[in-house]
Amino acid sequence: MENQNSNKLGKKRLDAALAIATYAVGSGTASAAPTPGGELPRQLLLTASDILMYTRIWKTYFEEDLSEKNVVEILTELGLVSIVGAGAAYIAGKATTAALKELTNLLGPLGWGFTAAIAGSFSALFGAMWTLYCDNLYLQQNP
Repeated sequence: MENQNSNKLGKKRLDAALAIATYAVGSGTASAAPTPGGELPRQLLLTASDILMYTRIWKTYFEEDLSEKNVVEILTELGLVSIVGAGAAYIAGKATTAALKELTNLLGPLGWGFTAAIAGSFSALFGAMWTLYCDNLYLQQNP
């Protein structure tokens, strides 16, 4: 039984890692092309993509849609301090990415590649943090 649970967890971790890689590459690719003065709409789309990544990882671990969970329940699970801290870091990161993107538009393809790497890394970092949270919660629920 323990080996079966271990295999199940290993598959969940692999699926989560693949989801992170997919969304990180997508974010990087979407960020690469220049859009002088048009970063805010793109950042909103990238944020929506990140949210889809988080819901996919949640569904991988718990086999339920995150949207079905009560907001109060999620806040209780994460702790309000974690939500505020992660939310502030996320917003600051997105704002920084948008500002860097505007600057790197001036550098041409070299700058675009730099921005793609930053945007992809940013999505991957937050996806990994979310996966660690889901993994920990899953282990608590399935010892």
